[in-house]
Amino acid sequence: MKKIRIIADDKIPFLRGALEDYAEIIYLPGKAIDKEVVKNADALITRTRTLCNEDLLAGSSVKFIATATIGYDHIDTAWCEAKGIKWTNAPGCNSSSVQQYMVSAFLNLFSSLQLEPSQITIGIVGAGKVGSKTALAAEALGMKVMLNDPPRARAENSKIFSNLADITREADIISFHVPLNKEGQDKTLGMAGSSFFSRLNKPVILFNTSRGPVVNGNELKKAIARGIVKAGVLDVWEHEPDIDMQLLDKVTFGTPHIAGYSTDGKVTGTAMTVKAVSHFFGLGLENWYPGNVPKPANELLVCDCTEKNETEIIKEIYLKTYDISDDDRKLRENPKNFEFLRGNYPVRREPPAYKVKLLSNSHGDLPVKLKKLGFDLQT
Repeated sequence: MKKIRIIADDKIPFLRGALEDYAEIIYLPGKAIDKEVVKNADALITRTRTLCNEDLLAGSSVKFIATATIGYDHIDTAWCEAKGIKWTNAPGCNSSSVQQYMVSAFLNLFSSLQLEPSQITIGIVGAGKVGSKTALAAEALGMKVMLNDPPRARAENSKIFSNLADITREADIISFHVPLNKEGQDKTLGMAGSSFFSRLNKPVILFNTSRGPVVNGNELKKAIARGIVKAGVLDVWEHEPDIDMQLLDKVTFGTPHIAGYSTDGKVTGTAMTVKAVSHFFGLGLENWYPGNVPKPANELLVCDCTEKNETEIIKEIYLKTYDISDDDRKLRENPKNFEFLRGNYPVRREPPAYKVKLLSNSHGDLPVKLKKLGFDLQT
């Protein structure tokens, strides 16, 4: 059987070796995948850094595009579909990774701002796979959750959803987990702009781990300056990797688009991508999964609970799996390294890769909460 020809982003982890028996694969940086490179390709395996549109694909032999990411706004889907080019993304592949990022930020903010989780209401804008995972974690920590998702609200006719006006009035934390929609009734481009910030009823903590242009950076700077946003956590930025240095100075945590970059999330995204390519071309790899996933440096997390409250214990355990402060520090040390930090991100395993042993625990609900956050508890 003649091998297919694939152009693949060289930063997609665990991909090398998966398809070589079936395909001639050329690995390149995402920005280096150009019209000449893809001209004779049968398929592309991409990340968000490769714009898959008419400029890239016109006149090529590309039949299939697989992006190893949740987002697919880098693919001109209408043009591709009109030309008979099939495409797929990896929905939900890194939802648990973003959940881990959010929990790490929550726990750091609870300490620094002296917040009690049970007194906090979080408004989650976008209740897809990532937003739903964030909601579960917030509930496990004791927060009240409000969900906003107009497409789901229309489709499901459910009373579980709140409108955005209610969230801007009641929420203490507002977190965006939406796709980038540039037009239509569910437009999210510039969603957090001047009118959004003017509606806020009290100082809030604002998160954006979705797409940079969902939040207007200039308006966010103004909101932070006047105190209506008391803390900002940004993983995505307008015009990244050329980020707004003034905005970086103002947010509490700023990271280089790595919320979904856990090793587990990357493994899942790559596996979904390989299976999609296999299915399209009939390669027989529908059960493929990487076999060389690195383990955590320390799989057993032991915590002495003596004289510690529940939140302190959870923080001590959780930040051993991932501490957002480390990524924030690395970006501030050299913001020009944005792409380097993404492309060379270290191993980060999620809570299910760890076992937890509690010593002197007198908190009855603590084991239940830790299990809800993904940990395997040892007795």
